[in-house]
Amino acid sequence: MDEAGRDKLWQQYSKTHDTELRDELILEYAQLVKLVAGRLSMYLGYNVEYDDLVGYGIFGLIDAIDKYDYGKNVKFETYASLRIRGAILDQIRKMDWIPRSLRQKQKKINAAMAAIEAKTGRTSTDEELAAELGISIEELNNWQGQTKMSNLISLDEYTEEGSESGIQAVNNTRFETPEDVVEKEELKKMLVEALDLLTEKEKNVVTLYYYEDLTLKEISLVLNVSESRVSQLHTKALNKMRKKLGDYMEILA
Repeated sequence: MDEAGRDKLWQQYSKTHDTELRDELILEYAQLVKLVAGRLSMYLGYNVEYDDLVGYGIFGLIDAIDKYDYGKNVKFETYASLRIRGAILDQIRKMDWIPRSLRQKQKKINAAMAAIEAKTGRTSTDEELAAELGISIEELNNWQGQTKMSNLISLDEYTEEGSESGIQAVNNTRFETPEDVVEKEELKKMLVEALDLLTEKEKNVVTLYYYEDLTLKEISLVLNVSESRVSQLHTKALNKMRKKLGDYMEILA
């Protein structure tokens, strides 16, 4: 369905709230659930089934359709993405997918990276990080694979901080304020600096995933490595970029 068709559908549904029209909207935006679930699956790796994430996200989509105000100047895809992501994270949190041991490993990795950077003035290598933690490279890789789940903590905090209202405010403003322009330019600068921290392969993964919207499988074919290796490179890249981007990490969610 094209944009005009979706607008007509929304106009009809906003007036009648007909269940058949609601079902049409669910089918129309089902792909959005798959997109959000696919992004979050990068954080979870193989610990949670993709189909389960989609199932959780459908509830978020239904909630978004029920609560969306068509009369406001807010793009539905933006509004619904937050609802979908929130529904998935809520369900994962209820099921306690992130054991305390994984959270502790993530904290140890972050602390070791900070210690090495303080001593050397640069981002740590895998060898230095493993030595600082007192583990082997193989064990470090296992840790990094497992702790992808703990990356959900930052996403969860972002969702709970009321990002939805913030996005609504931005979309309701026709023109950018000078503050918006300055912040956007600062973000661009920070993003460039964060990318400079990455190895060539890590940078390729980030670029292909976030800018070219390729899937894990597609990236693995482009780089000629396994999907698990792509996932591992993605985790390492996020850990490095988090220190530079701080509160702006949600742009990669």
